[in-house]
Amino acid sequence: MDKDITETTFNQLLVSINFDLFSKIVTELELDKYTKKLTTKKLFKILLYGQLESVSSLDSLSIDVSNKSALEKEIKLDSISASQLSRRLRDIPPVIFEKIFNQIKLEALAKRGSNFYRNNLGQLNIIDASTVSMALSNYPWADFRSTKAGIKIHTRIVYDGDIMPDKVEITPAKGADKTKMDNLIVQDTDTLHVFDRAYVDYQGFDNYCDAGILFLSRLKSNAKIKVLKTKTVIIDGQEVKDSIVLLGDKKQDKQMDNILRILEIPDRENPGSTVRLITNDFEHSAALISRYYRDRWQIEIFFKWIKQHLHVKVFYGHSENAVKSQIFTALISFVLLTLLKREANTDKSLFKVLKYFRACKFESLKAFIRKINRPPSRTSKGRRVIDYEKIYQLTERQVMAGETELLYSTEFNPVIL
Repeated sequence: MDKDITETTFNQLLVSINFDLFSKIVTELELDKYTKKLTTKKLFKILLYGQLESVSSLDSLSIDVSNKSALEKEIKLDSISASQLSRRLRDIPPVIFEKIFNQIKLEALAKRGSNFYRNNLGQLNIIDASTVSMALSNYPWADFRSTKAGIKIHTRIVYDGDIMPDKVEITPAKGADKTKMDNLIVQDTDTLHVFDRAYVDYQGFDNYCDAGILFLSRLKSNAKIKVLKTKTVIIDGQEVKDSIVLLGDKKQDKQMDNILRILEIPDRENPGSTVRLITNDFEHSAALISRYYRDRWQIEIFFKWIKQHLHVKVFYGHSENAVKSQIFTALISFVLLTLLKREANTDKSLFKVLKYFRACKFESLKAFIRKINRPPSRTSKGRRVIDYEKIYQLTERQVMAGETELLYSTEFNPVIL
């Protein structure tokens, strides 16, 4: 990322985006053929600004563009109406934003360094879907339930201590999560795929075993199991059963062909209950397998983050194009923030990076980096631990020595020793 201080942080945030690719897609799809003012590139920058600032509506975006001179300068647009923004969002296919997301996340993944996950595993992919409910009257295309509409954001993230969205498919919410499973699996024998019980599919498991694809999930409570071999290991002071099994019911011709491994781990949150993890990873220790499954919650953190800190819960338009374009713009914003965090070489949280960006977006990148890494002006000594026994002993000695006048003083503070 260029550190030219003549450029604003907002401008430098966009340096990682391949605008040559962007322009090529615009030309191929003829997106700007009849457009003079609000080009696709300008719309994209406005949408990115809306995500990063969590702007609530197209009206608010229109007001910001028309009244914030620094934003006008960045976008090279002095005014635009909400209706013009709405029409362009409705008409532009989201594929252009999806392709830019794929380009930018590949760059981000290529810049990762060595860490625990890459050294011990190769790559950890976590798969899940998040549902966003919507009003049926406004989004009739998003089939969900009889009284409401909704979409599912089927997602694969790469987790290596940091979260990176890797693949996303957006569909109407109606339908099982596992129907999109094969699209989210990577054909890579060094990658472990972690997912929850909604994706359990015995035939799919057999296919993954045959292809050498590693997976880890939680087993449903009603699963039929044939134990072939078992041993007991200790993880964090708890006894864990580590077994080789066949899944399924042979009588109903639903038994798997491949053997799997089950870890039965006592549930600390529900005493007496057991968490059963199912995997075809026979190489890594039970302790590592358990750790990798706990990391599954990182994708829940990701969903919560983009919904809380970007603008994904409320949409700027009602069309399928508008909704998908907004989601992919949010994903691009997330990846750009992770790149900005690396550029600043800061250990602050991504939310802190976002807050500093909002404060410094029209200042130079050098100023942003200086401010986010500036040491705090005040240093807290932390919460003091009061030694009541020591206070009592000191007070007792004073009383025994006849030094009692200070005890009645309004300035007496026995905590100051």
